[in-house]
Amino acid sequence: MPRKVIIRQFGGSENLEIAEFSLETPISGEVTVEHKAVGLNYIDIYQRTGLYPLELPTALGVEASGVVTKVGDGVAHLKVGDRVAYASGKPGAYADARNLVAAQVCKLPDDISFKIGAAVMLKGLTVQYLFHRTTHLNRGDTVLFHAAAGGVGLIACQWARSEGINLIATAGSDEKCQLALQHGAKYCINYKSQDFVKEVKEITNGAGVEAVMDSVGASTFQGSLDCLKPLGMMISFGNASGKVPPFDIGILAAKGSLKVTRPTVFSHISNRDTCQLMADQLFKKVSDGTINLLVGQEFPLSDISKAHDMLEGRETTGSTILTP
Repeated sequence: MPRKVIIRQFGGSENLEIAEFSLETPISGEVTVEHKAVGLNYIDIYQRTGLYPLELPTALGVEASGVVTKVGDGVAHLKVGDRVAYASGKPGAYADARNLVAAQVCKLPDDISFKIGAAVMLKGLTVQYLFHRTTHLNRGDTVLFHAAAGGVGLIACQWARSEGINLIATAGSDEKCQLALQHGAKYCINYKSQDFVKEVKEITNGAGVEAVMDSVGASTFQGSLDCLKPLGMMISFGNASGKVPPFDIGILAAKGSLKVTRPTVFSHISNRDTCQLMADQLFKKVSDGTINLLVGQEFPLSDISKAHDMLEGRETTGSTILTP
């Protein structure tokens, strides 16, 4: 029988449980995907701990790659045998196989491996909407990107370089800063030994940046606002250090009519045609070598607790995948 990872209560990685289950025939609008590789993401931590509460018990995991083995009624863009990859708002990717809504399942080009497909979907589609669907950025603009040595960050460094955008990275060690620079960051600030606000001001000659892209959350939010130009955009898309606390909206006016948004990739990919267009742009950058994925860690599904501990402890670099 196929296996999946579930939790019955929120908390630490010790609550991750591997269970066998019966896989039903896909209903109308669904496909069955036999997984070849599964992506690990920080949203999985948020869901496990209850920061993003789900109805319990629940499966976990939101991205994977594999092969379509069954197709439900009404699905026209996929067939049995297709190589695919997906990011899905409904958890359940930590599994040998699963049924899921076909709308967010995209054909995976033959020249992209299953491992890269599993590592790139959620992170790559996130970078796509950050640079193309959240605020207008021009060639030559400067953005500040926190946690740039992680899976999303290393894609962002390369994406920015490919489009002539100057990316100022932050990371938690000199080694991670070097990694971000190698992947296309113009500058990198070690936030553990440097004041990133002061450094950004020096780099930009006091002008600030057009946008901040921040998955860290509480610990960087106020400083990030101080790094923006007047009319700049604060994009808060994660909570690695905890949720951003309530703040006086008047601060945005005082700091130069700033804008703040809290997006999620799942809003952007809810439409099948939009999802495919975003994936096509991502896959092109991977296929032509513009974006090279670093899969820094690989764990069998049975080591899911160890994988979560390493990700949560910020002991990973690049992307992490699970192999069923």
